[in-house]
Amino acid sequence: MDTDGQQQQQLQEMSFWDHIDALRSVLVRMVIVLVVATIGLFCVMPTIFDRIILAPCHGDFALYRLFEQMTASCSWLPQFSTQGFEVQLINIKLASQFFIHMSSSFWLALVLTFPVLLYLLWTFVAPALYPHERHGVVTAFLIGCVMFYLGVAVGYFIVFPVTLRFLADYHVSAMVPNQISLDSYMDTFLMLIFVMGVIFELPLVAWLLGRLGVLYRDFFKTYRRHAVVALLVLAAVITPTGDPFTLMVVFLPIYLLFELSAFLVPAAQQHIEEQS
Repeated sequence: MDTDGQQQQQLQEMSFWDHIDALRSVLVRMVIVLVVATIGLFCVMPTIFDRIILAPCHGDFALYRLFEQMTASCSWLPQFSTQGFEVQLINIKLASQFFIHMSSSFWLALVLTFPVLLYLLWTFVAPALYPHERHGVVTAFLIGCVMFYLGVAVGYFIVFPVTLRFLADYHVSAMVPNQISLDSYMDTFLMLIFVMGVIFELPLVAWLLGRLGVLYRDFFKTYRRHAVVALLVLAAVITPTGDPFTLMVVFLPIYLLFELSAFLVPAAQQHIEEQS
């Protein structure tokens, strides 16, 4: 009997409580990994705040300098300047800084240890799968992790700075100055970065639905024009700005994800031939 057959036999011999014990062991290891990472990040969080999380508050942020160089070389674009831009955050609640210190450590630990946590969970699920099923899941796992981190990077380097720059300089009246609280800043920061990480998982979801025979390429061809309008609205919601340049900066990555999703799903005829 081969190794896979032995694993299937051992799995069948395990009782319900044996499965519960195995799951509990995996969950305990996942919690330990997350707690250790959270404690480690808690110790260095002030440095992470100053150099990473609060970096978009300063005019010398990489995206701002890039925009300034691009607009300086193109006279037909609205001029973008990094001079004088500085966002000063305030804290209006006594315990906010302490709780944000803890919550930021936890969420950042969750992001960084996400592949490790999924791998530990995979060690529990893998024995119940056949070899060809494991290969497909491993491929999806690797693609999903890469796309998630790519989305987080796009959210941090592009979407959040553009949103912060617009909202920090926007005034409904000159008599109302902007005083941005730390809580508001962190809520927007975490929301946009995680939203972009989830959005970048769309090609993987489309690929899985295509393998299941639920989604075909004809769907994307039929609704491409509708999707363009919907994605423009989504980009406008994410970055509520009247500047077409910054709007396109957000729209183009999302639209490329749509086209990548269309490329990954099979055509209807191709799927029928594969099934036959």
